[in-house]
Amino acid sequence: MNKIKIIAEIGPNHNGKLSLAKKLILSAQKAGADYVKFQTFLTEDVITEKVKKANYQIRNSGTNETQFQMLEKLQLSFSDFHKIHNFCKKIKIKFLTTAFDLKSLQFVKPFNMDYYKIPSGEITNAILLKKIGSFNKKTILSTGMSTLIEVSNAVKLLIKSGLSRKKLTILHCNSDYPTNLNDVNMNVLKTLSKYFKVDVGYSDHTMSINVPVVAAALGATIIEKHFTLDRNMSGPDHKMSLEPNEFEKMVLNIRDAELILGKSKKEPTKSELKNIKFVRRSIVAQKNIKKGEKFTIKNISVKRPGTGINPMKFFENLNKRSKKNYLKDELI
Repeated sequence: MNKIKIIAEIGPNHNGKLSLAKKLILSAQKAGADYVKFQTFLTEDVITEKVKKANYQIRNSGTNETQFQMLEKLQLSFSDFHKIHNFCKKIKIKFLTTAFDLKSLQFVKPFNMDYYKIPSGEITNAILLKKIGSFNKKTILSTGMSTLIEVSNAVKLLIKSGLSRKKLTILHCNSDYPTNLNDVNMNVLKTLSKYFKVDVGYSDHTMSINVPVVAAALGATIIEKHFTLDRNMSGPDHKMSLEPNEFEKMVLNIRDAELILGKSKKEPTKSELKNIKFVRRSIVAQKNIKKGEKFTIKNISVKRPGTGINPMKFFENLNKRSKKNYLKDELI
């Protein structure tokens, strides 16, 4: 019931091709992802024409175009998203997409997704935050590049706009691609959980399959990881994404972590209960004891098995008189 939700972030790794998007979905499903997530946007509504690429985009895809030109090539049509959504239903994997503008947000609304996702770059987009908050649906807020005050302002606006706090999950995230391990700062998960008193998760941009396991150990309920078929493909996000075999290993590690974490209640497990009588002790006769004789530290002791009187009662039984004869090593 409380299984960590694992999202394969396809993002723009379809390279603007519906056929590649379907291959990615199928591969993510086989690798064990619970969700595949895309990005729905109208380039002209998101970015001005002469904006340069971000540093990581330049590193990953060169400098021979503007960010506008790059995004135009990576934009899927609304018609494509209908086909993608239907394909996800067909192969039984959950569909998510991040809407980056109001027209796209209105378009994805009929899909009835489990979550609306607000990406790190939109955490100060009051227009988008207010609209998503008004839906009062489960919402994921990613927090890369932000301060605690900026996260707080976004959360306040979402709640003021109508979102119930219990429907919000806040993701810790570092928005460098790929993220160096010394920049992960995973203890922020505990800060977010304590400060906002909501579910928390983690959006990972490292090249490690183990970092999300640490997030799971610290209480992440959602883990998002970029996914590609081949890191050598052209495009801004492929180089910092996991390939299918790596993603599958990550999923298995997270599922192992869930089993290891178990539940919070301290009690013997079913597997332990059968061992108690063999490894715990009971009060026993240290030597032959006659009826009416007092129990002392010289004639009683504690030994295995643990099927007799609990040795925590050893001292309260001292100086009591024996009600029968006991042979050495007999349980009192």
